[in-house]
Amino acid sequence: MIYPNFISKGNIIGVCAPSDGVSEIPKINRLNYAIDNFKSLGFLVKETPSVRKSIKGKSNDSKIQAQELESLYSDKEVSAIICVGGGDFLLEMLSFVDFDKIKNNVKWLQGYSDPTGLLFIITTNLDIATLYSHNFTAYGMNPWHESLINSHEILKGNIVEQNSFIKYESGHTKYVTGDESYVLDKDVLWENLNGEDKIEMEGRIIGGCIDILTELFGTRFDNTKEFIERYKNDGIIWYFDNCELTSECLIRTLWKFKDNGWFKYTKGIIFGRSALESSYYDISFKDAIKHSLSELNVPIIVNADIGHVAPQMTIINGAIVNIKSLYGKGKVSFSLK
Repeated sequence: MIYPNFISKGNIIGVCAPSDGVSEIPKINRLNYAIDNFKSLGFLVKETPSVRKSIKGKSNDSKIQAQELESLYSDKEVSAIICVGGGDFLLEMLSFVDFDKIKNNVKWLQGYSDPTGLLFIITTNLDIATLYSHNFTAYGMNPWHESLINSHEILKGNIVEQNSFIKYESGHTKYVTGDESYVLDKDVLWENLNGEDKIEMEGRIIGGCIDILTELFGTRFDNTKEFIERYKNDGIIWYFDNCELTSECLIRTLWKFKDNGWFKYTKGIIFGRSALESSYYDISFKDAIKHSLSELNVPIIVNADIGHVAPQMTIINGAIVNIKSLYGKGKVSFSLK
């Protein structure tokens, strides 16, 4: 596994929009606050031209999005790249990306949700670690939540142990000024799916937003089976972040992954809190997971601090991870091997 160089003061952070951009005033304010916050910590920020554009869910034409991403990779002054936000249509730009430019200019790429389309492909195809963590606008929060501090420390090379948070945000914060903090109103409670008192799992971690992974499945970019074969001696830890798949869609997706060998060598699976739980047949999210994965006989954790329901931990795709879950609380630590 290739680990990019970490950032340090004086470095330039590249910000791009391979999915949607930012065009509404409160979100633009949040973007500006994020830039200011990074500058106050001694970093510079370089935006690509489409960051502040949004047309029906896309920052620009797919070819232009690919070119802008490549420009940041080719720019020797840019030390790391963070996606400005998520969206729905990033996958379209994959057809136009010159992955040799990424392979030959190794840098950290960070984002979550729709950016899974890039992160997962870069790690599984190129063996380059990526960061499933906050999109850039999140750093406009003032003051930073612990999860943002952790992500920044990891990007600097301080691979901190991350503990489950105390509270999570059950709704969606409406931006007015743009620097709003999370509204943390519910107790965080990790659940061991089969009722175990304690789970501890260790292996090489990969995953992302499952809404995007199900679309990547079977495309020419799907190198998943080759990836897990390369790292079979480590064992694989999967993490999944569900945005809006129904329980029925989740069952079909997990069957597809399982039947095609994605879960070979799996030592454990962890699911984040689901952003939207719905079912036509009154099937709960947990029941859908049990129905689909119980035959694997591996430990499974649900409702962890991963992904869309804030706050979220930072996941280093491709790294060795140790995950502990005990009585509703969890710890995540990484080794860069």
